[in-house]
Amino acid sequence: MEDGRFFIDNLLFTMNAVMPIVAVISVGYFLKQIHLFDEKFFPLLNKLCFRCCLPCLLFFNVYNVEQISDIAAYGKLCLYAVVSILIFFLLALVFVHFFVKDALQKGVMLQCAYRSNFAIIGISLAMSISSGDPQPVVAASILSSVSIPFFNVLAIIALSIFVDDENGNPAKKISVFSILKKIATNPLIIGVATGLFCLLIRLLIPYGSDGEKLFTVKKSLPFVYKAVSMLAQCASPVALIALGGNFTFSAVSRLKHKIIVGVLARTVICPVVCLYFAVKLGFSSIEFPALIALYGTPLAVSTVPMSAEMGSDAELAGQLVVWTTLASAFTLFIIIFISAQLSLI
Repeated sequence: MEDGRFFIDNLLFTMNAVMPIVAVISVGYFLKQIHLFDEKFFPLLNKLCFRCCLPCLLFFNVYNVEQISDIAAYGKLCLYAVVSILIFFLLALVFVHFFVKDALQKGVMLQCAYRSNFAIIGISLAMSISSGDPQPVVAASILSSVSIPFFNVLAIIALSIFVDDENGNPAKKISVFSILKKIATNPLIIGVATGLFCLLIRLLIPYGSDGEKLFTVKKSLPFVYKAVSMLAQCASPVALIALGGNFTFSAVSRLKHKIIVGVLARTVICPVVCLYFAVKLGFSSIEFPALIALYGTPLAVSTVPMSAEMGSDAELAGQLVVWTTLASAFTLFIIIFISAQLSLI
């Protein structure tokens, strides 16, 4: 009886973590079907999300790391994340080079292998897994400050080495300068870099007699902090509504083989391999919820507006986000259930 209750609780938890994403995507699709907006609206919504809301979200996440020194405390966790993500990136790079023919789809498929939705649902998922224990949430927050910038740098590289420009022209050769320029001018990278800059500045600000910093944006300029917070909160729903509005079921049959490969890579192969080696390396129950959220969540929603902005196949990216999200409702349940049975969480 107790095992049955445990099974149901985990199933409900996983469904509650994933299904709100599916529901908001469905709202976007419904709005398109009833023609509430014309066809130009949803691509513009993508642009708004990529250039404004998502950078604010990334800045907000990084800015709210209490101390840079906190990152060092989870150095092993962050190092493992970076190395494992890089290995999957390189393996997927070889795969798409030989097996994906369309240059516009190579970068999208490459991202699907290594890039998860950690920015939007990772921390909340880790919080749910940890059942209110604050330490796993801290670990997830620290991990996000390292993994999310790394995800985005690799995403720019992935979308740049196969497509030469925003018009979708295949790259004739890899230009290191062009890739570095795209990294430096990418709104998501700017959001993260601005957050890190604020953390560094915070180190130089002295403490007052009350033990608090003499100046912080949150305390001294609350209207600025609140405005950024509101834009950050918009990032997830705006991205998901735009995704639903751009989604077409008619593309499924044409892209089904790439969808199957992408779903398997993102929701099965990556989490199983990375979590297996995490167990072998002895990560604790404090760190494991963050690792489940990092590897087990679906393809990042920001893949769609980024692919559209950089001239890659945004339609394939949207299909992969939707189907990896649906698949993760089941794969995450299995991962969480097995982890709980093995006392990893």
